[in-house]
Amino acid sequence: MDNEPALLKNTFYIEVSGAGLPEVDGLFVPSTAPPAISESGTQSTVGYWNGKFAWDRADGNSQRSPALSYSNSYSSWRICRADGHLAYDITCDDGLPPTDRPWHVYKKGVAPAPKIVLHHFDPRLPCPAPNIVFVLGGPGAGKGTMCELAQHQLGWAHLSTGELIRADLATQGTAAAEAQASLAAGQLASSQYVVTLLKQEMESITRTTGNRNFLLDGFPRSLDNIKAWHEIFGEHHDLPKMLYFECPYDVLEKRILARAKYTGRNDDNIDSLKLRFDTFRSETLPTVERFRERGKCVEIDTSLDRQSVYEMVRKNLSEHTDHHSANKPLSARAEMLLGLRPFPKI
Repeated sequence: MDNEPALLKNTFYIEVSGAGLPEVDGLFVPSTAPPAISESGTQSTVGYWNGKFAWDRADGNSQRSPALSYSNSYSSWRICRADGHLAYDITCDDGLPPTDRPWHVYKKGVAPAPKIVLHHFDPRLPCPAPNIVFVLGGPGAGKGTMCELAQHQLGWAHLSTGELIRADLATQGTAAAEAQASLAAGQLASSQYVVTLLKQEMESITRTTGNRNFLLDGFPRSLDNIKAWHEIFGEHHDLPKMLYFECPYDVLEKRILARAKYTGRNDDNIDSLKLRFDTFRSETLPTVERFRERGKCVEIDTSLDRQSVYEMVRKNLSEHTDHHSANKPLSARAEMLLGLRPFPKI
């Protein structure tokens, strides 16, 4: 069968937690079970069972190998107990064990059914290094629009520090109480706290989605942010490239007033814009200058039309953008963001 296509290597890891049977919890690694005939008569190969990926327990405590696999006979993914009896299943034809739906407690299982997390990299090893691009610009310069375009069209993950802080405060995550006290006193959240959130989020996204490309929208806002970045990532790590969205103040003013008609943001007005721009000029521009001095700053004139700006952004992200994403046709959402088609009326 020399003409048969080679099977992709199973490089995924499955983390099972919260099962009614604690023995089921743990890490499942790509199966190394030798080729065999499955219950449905399918010839399986190393890392596969019934034509889909399969996993063994990392600790080896299972009489069945693979311990997590797909059953053609029952059209379901299944997890076994240590004694080899099946404990949990989920009926579907998904290519990988579902992580977004509750599993079913099988005959030999005990409620509750476990939570399943898919890792694209071995969680026992350090997380692969991310490809990071900082994105800075004054209020209304188009950072959010271009980052959203890069996310939808090019596959880059778009991270906003403000959104991460709000999410962490809502869930009372790491150091949330300390950050909440600072914000309540009218102070900014500490740079160490912000960089820690960014690092945690990037590692989570990389491990669970495989995506290592990140746009950090509005970061670093100050030289103190850069200091914290080096403290947490290490002085030996070189600073990432920065895309600086340069735009004249009068253009920013027109954009802010235009979007105020439909955003509902209470800071989209002339007085707030002036305060925000003054803060940007005093605190953030010195950061931009630091990147200029190190040859790390790419300046993009965002007073140009959106298509021209996006083309410059796309070109500057091409080094780490995969070929498929770089060449796929514009989506409907991308065309709306580029002004090539109207947004639907609400």
